Amino acid sequence: MTDKSALEAVVPPRPVQWGVILVWVLVLGLLAVVGLGLIRTQQGNIGVGARAPDFQLTTFSGSTVDMADLGGKVVVVNFWASWCIPCEQEAVELETAHQQFKDQGVVFLGVNYVDTESEALAYLDRFGITYDNGPDLGTRISQAFRIRGVPETYIVGRDGRLAHVKIGPYESLSEIQTAVNASMEE
Repeated sequence: MTDKSALEAVVPPRPVQWGVILVWVLVLGLLAVVGLGLIRTQQGNIGVGARAPDFQLTTFSGSTVDMADLGGKVVVVNFWASWCIPCEQEAVELETAHQQFKDQGVVFLGVNYVDTESEALAYLDRFGITYDNGPDLGTRISQAFRIRGVPETYIVGRDGRLAHVKIGPYESLSEIQTAVNASMEE
């Protein structure tokens, strides 16, 4: 008997330990998710002066709004959710501002974040919101804006750059009016 065959006779081949492999795959996957989250956190939200992300929003009524088609207009992009209490605090004021500014070349868009369609539609009905709103399917739009939560509002100037960023709810109609008016003047 050779040394190799003696060794094989003493030490049988070990079966593949799928449990250990699965644990390592899960650990590496978790580390990747945490790492991507940290990178996103370090990037922060996009800020004033940055070019606004280009996106298409399919509204709850089925039409499509394309940011590329809104060049030369001031666009108010509000991220919200039906389960968000602070979103409720600003909903009526945003609709009032929309009514005030819609004939002055200002477009309001609502981007519904991580919600069900039925709850979102009930929210829009409850607050009488008439400006275009649609779901952020796959969170593509919120990822492009690098939002961290809702509500967040981004006002895009006529030049396609962010003129105003509001993290959290607007406290009053006058705060919205001031932000929109300043964005119209740029």
